[in-house]
Amino acid sequence: MLLFFALSGYLNTAQGRELKVLQFNIWQEGTVVENGYPAILDEVIRLDADLIALSEVRNYDDISLAGRLVKDLKDRGYTFYSQRSQDTGILSRYPIVKQEALFPVKNDQGSVTKAIIDVEGTEIAFYSAHLDYRHCSLYLPRGYDGSTWKKLDAIVTDTAVIAEYNLKSMRDEAIRAVIEDAEKEQRNGRLAMLGGDFNEPSHLDWTEATKDLFDHHGVVMEWHNTKALERAGFKDVYREVYPNPVTHPGFTFPADNPLVDIRKLAWSPDADDRDRIDFIFYKPNAKIKLKRVIIVGPKGSIERNERVPDKTEDPIMVPKGIWATDHKAVLATFELN
Repeated sequence: MLLFFALSGYLNTAQGRELKVLQFNIWQEGTVVENGYPAILDEVIRLDADLIALSEVRNYDDISLAGRLVKDLKDRGYTFYSQRSQDTGILSRYPIVKQEALFPVKNDQGSVTKAIIDVEGTEIAFYSAHLDYRHCSLYLPRGYDGSTWKKLDAIVTDTAVIAEYNLKSMRDEAIRAVIEDAEKEQRNGRLAMLGGDFNEPSHLDWTEATKDLFDHHGVVMEWHNTKALERAGFKDVYREVYPNPVTHPGFTFPADNPLVDIRKLAWSPDADDRDRIDFIFYKPNAKIKLKRVIIVGPKGSIERNERVPDKTEDPIMVPKGIWATDHKAVLATFELN
């Protein structure tokens, strides 16, 4: 009985209620991997998350993914709430008061979906982001173009050039919209949380300590969007618990999915492009405390067109069955007072 309550997402303690938040890139709704969609349902149930930020929502054949998820989870005995969205989505165990496309998808250049979620009287402004995948500057020091993924004549290590190319994307506009909106929601007494596939690394990962690792080629980079969130007071849950990017690099992409041809997983086959691009952020508040965070997915990545084990100290929960995506997910557990 004690074990049941310890694992439950609805744990009540003297300190508060446990709240689990999951960032989950589902790779075109699980369609790339055979039986990927049922595997998404399996993982949602197994991980017991309360708030889920989804990336790569497509509503294929004009069928709402939100509607399918809610119905299919209900058929398995689980109640969730979700509203139709595009590119990004939100799945919640708690009622969604309202939802909007805060940064609507246009020309497949990323999006942010926002929902106000009522967690038993505590309202949370929850943001799900899937940022622009083009002008992806993390590839430049690895010798590849970040929009075409063609091999460059030479690697790019000039941080000014990397930063300029990075800002040609729509990622910074999307994050600016989140920061401005979250400030208003905080003034309204709401908590603010963000989960997303950023398609951009963290400034906390490209440091002096890692400049000669993972094909950074000496680059120490103040990646724009994680830095902007930090300046706005947001906390990166993974780096809050595991601040060392050498022992805990936290790679989320490219994940080694054993069911997928490696040619679909290796974007820069001659380079080591392992990186942490999937995040959960939150605004600190007396009502909420971060307890723990783990990575969910295969215990392996793609490096130089090969499947390699993750020889790190990162806490990784491996899937029990099919893994539906080429990303690893991030699961954070909070205590909500």
